[in-house]
Amino acid sequence: MQVLIFGGSGRIGSAAAWDMVGDREVELIGIVGRNQASLASTNRWLGSDRVLCLLPEEADLALSSFDVAVIALPDRRSSYRAVEACISAGVDSVDVLEEYHRRPDLHEKEGLQSPAGLDLNEYGEDLHRRALQAGVCLLDGMGFAPGLSNAAIGQAIRQMDRADEAVARVGGIPDRASAARHPLGYMVTWSFGHVLREYSVPVTVIRGGVLEEVKATSGREVFRFDRCGHDEDLECAITPGMPSFLHTRPGLRDFCEKTIRWPGHWAAVDMLRSCGLLEAKPVLIGGQPVVPREALAAIMEPRLRPLPDDRDVCVMWNTVCGMIDGRPVRADQYMWAEGGDGLSAMARVTGSSAAIGARLLARGAIQERGIAAPEDALAGRAYQEYMEELRQRSIVVEEAWCGR
Repeated sequence: MQVLIFGGSGRIGSAAAWDMVGDREVELIGIVGRNQASLASTNRWLGSDRVLCLLPEEADLALSSFDVAVIALPDRRSSYRAVEACISAGVDSVDVLEEYHRRPDLHEKEGLQSPAGLDLNEYGEDLHRRALQAGVCLLDGMGFAPGLSNAAIGQAIRQMDRADEAVARVGGIPDRASAARHPLGYMVTWSFGHVLREYSVPVTVIRGGVLEEVKATSGREVFRFDRCGHDEDLECAITPGMPSFLHTRPGLRDFCEKTIRWPGHWAAVDMLRSCGLLEAKPVLIGGQPVVPREALAAIMEPRLRPLPDDRDVCVMWNTVCGMIDGRPVRADQYMWAEGGDGLSAMARVTGSSAAIGARLLARGAIQERGIAAPEDALAGRAYQEYMEELRQRSIVVEEAWCGR
């Protein structure tokens, strides 16, 4: 098996490469990046003679020789470009971005442009159609959330005669000691600019069986997480994650995804918003246009980077409610995953999830073609294999049912 990783020297891409190095079934791991020094550093860290460093133009030429690709790029424009390349080359792929490429996010396009004559929704359907014609699968949104969270909720829904409500509560947070050392009780594990965008754009949810647009960071909950050997007070709020569910599970009466943070985080975000610091519209400072949100990210991100002793965790609590044999049932799913092997928890969970998904694709364990969401692609034996692979990495989802 030969795997190509776009963004292979980044946090998530290098974590996926690390996971691949541990599997002797993978004969070649191509890591793609623009910075040769970063590629060389990642190659040394991986410490395997099966790793090949490629610049983007080299990857374009070599892509068709690989069995599967992992797309771990941080922005929409580069993600869609890589998706296009994989479809054209006839290569299956996995993408970790919080985007359902069949229904592109219409808010704050971040430079993403659809081909002439197509709006973004038409472009998404065109991508799906071309992937079907090429006989390839894009396993879309295959990280932590979206990804692991989608697969787990999808499995709970399949076990019910009818599912009515699903709420995903997920987040990457510092551990308690590390949170005390950073503003907002938060620590950057990928891109703070992307986080601020998620706090700002309108969010589509399912309410009462219809799609409804709500404000980001609304729908707040304070809860106690007392599973997986931990006991912590946490809070969560609606953010634009797991967008595929709006389209793959239209029969749900209610659905939303909420991001978990330490208590006090959302109140601090409210303060930043009230000061205008989350605005995307430029203001003039010294005669120069400055985007407040970009300035805030540039100022805060250095203060949110992990310090030498900092640790992060990935937390999940999902609830799915429905009916079995005419009786109401509820499934609760819990996870608390930590870092290891020199990787942050977010990088390890996201990278491992993507790497496992890519190997399942390459083995032919996933039968879906076109653009496929994790809740559809990871079913039956593929779901069981996926969860078993995660368990082998100490990424364990605990499940509890009431009423069954």
